[in-house]
Amino acid sequence: MNNASALDGQLSDVLSNTGALVFYLIVWALVFAGTAVFLGVFIPFITGDSLLFGSGLVAASTTNLDIVVLAVGTGLAAFLGDQVGFLLGRHYGRSYLDRRGGPRTRAAVVRTEGFYRSFGWWSVVIARFIPWARVFVPVIAGVGRMNYYKFLSSNLVGAVAWGVGLTLTGYFAAAIPGVKSAAYVIAGVFIAASIVFGLRTWLAERAERA
Repeated sequence: MNNASALDGQLSDVLSNTGALVFYLIVWALVFAGTAVFLGVFIPFITGDSLLFGSGLVAASTTNLDIVVLAVGTGLAAFLGDQVGFLLGRHYGRSYLDRRGGPRTRAAVVRTEGFYRSFGWWSVVIARFIPWARVFVPVIAGVGRMNYYKFLSSNLVGAVAWGVGLTLTGYFAAAIPGVKSAAYVIAGVFIAASIVFGLRTWLAERAERA
């Protein structure tokens, strides 16, 4: 709960120091960069579930933010981030992924290929809720030459379910009396899981390169 409370406070500070427009842009940029430029590999706890949930909590606590604008913009940023990842995979192929990191990252790519083969269309939707899969599945779908319109539809469903859904979950959890404490617990679980994954990846990559 303390971690979730801290995140809520940090996002509130960002809002008070920058204003609503910059707040929107920061959240959307982080969501987009999480998959478009692989930022989510290294800092999933900043670009993933906890960011969306926390921004919803903040929106519920102030009149300066419009939850519809925040949620729709977050969904659009998630959609565009995956589109970029897909196009990178389609145009540059597997060699592009092999250059993105050390053995740990390449192992994650192999695991993602198996995940993609197992779930097909649904892999893009399910991956939204799995930190490592969220980053790599769009690119793997591009490498695997997934039909563009199938990817477009699965990406849209995933972006709405994850980007819009989690933001609204945070907002309504905080807005309903008596539910805010539970919301902090849920957000704390998201944050803890993402931090553990991020630290494991960073430490493993550092050890392998050494």
